[in-house]
Amino acid sequence: MGMDAIAEKVKARVADSGFDRSVKFDCGNDGVVVIDGNTVSTEDSDADCVISLSKDDLEAMIAGDLDPTAAFMQGKLKVDGDMSVAMQLSQVL
Repeated sequence: MGMDAIAEKVKARVADSGFDRSVKFDCGNDGVVVIDGNTVSTEDSDADCVISLSKDDLEAMIAGDLDPTAAFMQGKLKVDGDMSVAMQLSQVL
């Protein structure tokens, strides 16, 4: 699945979530998915929180096959910036 397809899946979840912060999922050379309130894009921009992880792990997290907390504890993702924003993602993912 490409980054655009991942962004579309995220967009559907963000629409009615009430999430109003900005977060960037940084998958390195594979690209980024940026959530800014109700807007989701694959254009790189600044965000309150940056979550670095592999594209495969992002796909698994969006599909519900990878628990975000477990991924963090296993070192599969790294959080930079406002940790409270990362915690609010539970209402989206």
